[in-house]
Amino acid sequence: MRRNQLWGGAHLAWMCLCVLAMSDLAIGAAPKKPVAVPFGRNYAPTWAFDHIKYFNGGSEIQLLLDNYTGTGFQSKGSYLFGHFSMQIKMVPGDSAGTVTAFYLSSQNSEHDEIDFEFLGNRTGQPYILQTNVFTGGKGDREQRIYLWFDPTKAYHSYSVLWNMYQIVFLVDDVPIRVFKNSKDLGVRFPFNQPMKIYSSLWNADDWATRGGLEKTDWSKGPFVAAYKNFHVDGCESSVNAKYCATQGKRWWDQKEYQDLDAYQWRRLRWVRKKFTIYNYCTDRKRFPAMAPECKRDRDV
Repeated sequence: MRRNQLWGGAHLAWMCLCVLAMSDLAIGAAPKKPVAVPFGRNYAPTWAFDHIKYFNGGSEIQLLLDNYTGTGFQSKGSYLFGHFSMQIKMVPGDSAGTVTAFYLSSQNSEHDEIDFEFLGNRTGQPYILQTNVFTGGKGDREQRIYLWFDPTKAYHSYSVLWNMYQIVFLVDDVPIRVFKNSKDLGVRFPFNQPMKIYSSLWNADDWATRGGLEKTDWSKGPFVAAYKNFHVDGCESSVNAKYCATQGKRWWDQKEYQDLDAYQWRRLRWVRKKFTIYNYCTDRKRFPAMAPECKRDRDV
């Protein structure tokens, strides 16, 4: 994944933003409830196998990062559209310099990619969630938010809903970002490159925390991220497939998932208003001309 050296600052406001009535967390037409299956059903380790620990018959795992290596895993299959989810409990304590990633990516030079990246921080400072979308090998669509909870205290669900019409990033079924199909505006959209699902825990102290100013404190290691409830509901395809064989027949392909409903748009506006610390759509220094998809995605 690309190492983007971005830094936003809103630490003083973070604590008050986390006070929230539970009634505000409900969601309207949420994706169907994920079906949890053991890790080994859909996933396999990709590197540093000895840094992955298994619990409860493989229904839960832990990724370990030390000063020798991190580790990661990937899906056995490749998918062209679907709903993908897992529950993660982030590295607790002093996690500065570490990145926990959950993303989808295709396998060629002009690749498509859908990213969740969780950027660690010093003890007492909030995690930053960075999202990005690559199409045809082009990224530079970073958005960063604080979460409205401490992601190290308990498991939370992180999901991607991807169909021909939109990509929706969700946290506990709350949409935090949408990337609409804007091909008519000249913006490429991931629709013909099957992707594998990946997750990893790795050291990125050259950019992850305060633009690289905060380095990983290896005396606090090993760093541990925990996972469970691995859910895959996608159109499984060969890596060379150009279309989904069941196009239009799956629940995530139906009309109600072609756009957010009014309540979901309100939830998304709430996230943007309360928790956004960086949005490429409003960064005139990097991008003097606003990207054409920004208005359709209601980012401005």
